[in-house]
Order: sequence, then structure tokens, then C-alpha cells
Amino acid sequence: MKILSLPIRFGIVTSAVLMAYFLILSLLGKHTNVFYSLFNGIITGFGIYETIKYTKIRMGRDFTYGKGFTAGVTMGFVATLLFTIFFALYSTELNASFLNELSKVWSKDYANFQGIVFFTVAIMGFATTLVLTLSFMQLFKTSNNLKKQNQLWFIILVD
Repeated sequence: MKILSLPIRFGIVTSAVLMAYFLILSLLGKHTNVFYSLFNGIITGFGIYETIKYTKIRMGRDFTYGKGFTAGVTMGFVATLLFTIFFALYSTELNASFLNELSKVWSKDYANFQGIVFFTVAIMGFATTLVLTLSFMQLFKTSNNLKKQNQLWFIILVD
């Protein structure tokens, strides 16, 4: 659990930022425009990047690709799960007319629309998490080519 404490904390903070952003959009009346949700990817990406960076700093030489990937995915899944729960509570309890407004913009069938919206929010978050974690790990992984090159230089210098 100690290994996952950092990603869980970053996931909670990232979900809080996502919630705050959504509530600001709601105050401005822009929360039904799906294009504003593209910024969610930037927020989530920043959270994943920082999680992997601090995991690497904390672990030092023990940092591996697998540990960084696990940290990024854990952070993203925690943030997505908490935001999806918030989104479900917001759209059913806090602003019951939200799904009606959204359905006027995007769909005419409200009976199935509610479940589809919650599912879409979750899937978008999980997909964003996987893609961004894989992308950011390319920045943080240790290249095997560098290790081999360093070994080669060591052999040349020793001889």
C-alpha cells in the first residue's frame, strides 16, 4: 500500500481539480458543451506526469518502467472513478435538469442516455489514462541503449 499511496493522493487531487473545472463550467453555463471536456485530458495528463515524476524521484534507482506505469494508471483510475461518481451525483442529485439539457444537445432518447453518459465519462477517463501513461513513460524510462553504450565505453576505457 505504501507504493500506491502517492498515486492515490495524486488521483484524489486530480479528481478534485476535474470537479472544480466542471463546476466552473457549470457556473458559466458551458458544462453541456462537450468540447470543453477536452481540457480534462490536460488536467489528467498533468496529474499522471507529476505522479510518475515524483514516483521516480521517490524510488531513485529502484524505479522501473512497470512501477512508473502502475503509478500513472493507478492515479488515472482513482481520478476517473472519483470524477465519475461526482458526475453521477451532480447529474442526478445536484442538477437534475443537466441530463435533460445534455440530451437536447446530443440525444433524443433520455431513457438510455443516462447510463450511456456515465459509461462514456468513465471510458474516456480510463482511455485517456492508459494513453497518457504509456506516452509519459517514454520520457521517464531508462533506455537500454544508454546502458549498453555506457558499458561499451567502460570496456573501451578499461582496455
